[in-house]
Amino acid sequence: MVQTKIIPGYPALMIEGTKKSLVITDLHLGFESNLSLNNIFLGKNKTVIEITKEIEEIIKKTKPDSLILLGDVKSGIKSITKTEWETVPTFFERINNLIDTILVPGNHDANIEKLIPNGITLASSKGIIIDDILLTHGHTKPSENFSQVNTIVMGHVHPVFFQEESLINGERVWVSIKCKKQKIFSSKSGKLEIIILPSFNRYFYPTQKKFYKKSIAPILEKIDVLQAKIVTLDGTIIGNESLLSAVI
Repeated sequence: MVQTKIIPGYPALMIEGTKKSLVITDLHLGFESNLSLNNIFLGKNKTVIEITKEIEEIIKKTKPDSLILLGDVKSGIKSITKTEWETVPTFFERINNLIDTILVPGNHDANIEKLIPNGITLASSKGIIIDDILLTHGHTKPSENFSQVNTIVMGHVHPVFFQEESLINGERVWVSIKCKKQKIFSSKSGKLEIIILPSFNRYFYPTQKKFYKKSIAPILEKIDVLQAKIVTLDGTIIGNESLLSAVI
């Protein structure tokens, strides 16, 4: 039986069974070109350098057997931008030299196969299964073919805690939701756990809720929440289902 464990201090999940898989999501490499249009400049390749270094640190500390990228490695939705042509292959080449890597494409990953070197495994956008866990980006509704799972691990919605008077306003958080399985898989009964990963890109979200655009997530639109936990990156539980509207 596999277990899921949050890696304290990082927006990263470990799935542990006979082997260990490190899971991260929503890198959005190349998003700097959008910021530059608004005269915000982070510096050339700053994000890809920081993200790659952070992933290398996690791999060194946790020693996983594989890395699973749960989509939105790149930022452009319908095309590949100039910045992505420069940054995404560089990222994959460095990671490819470190660890076996699987990419589950997200809605921002159109044509990403053109940016992937040999050795990276490109999975179906519908997701992959490890034991009783479905790992998917979160922008599509899971097929009934996956109904044997008891847990869905997803990204896509970039959970962030918004409460202006709070010391952790604007910080990325984890979300764990328990719901009725039948709402997602009509042929099944019982409970289903949904684990939502924070975005790995620390720059990809605003600190004010009025500038935060929610992503459409068919999985979350279908469910009835039975209970939920909101958890900070360091593992502190800060709330339950009553805080969901402030997070996703």
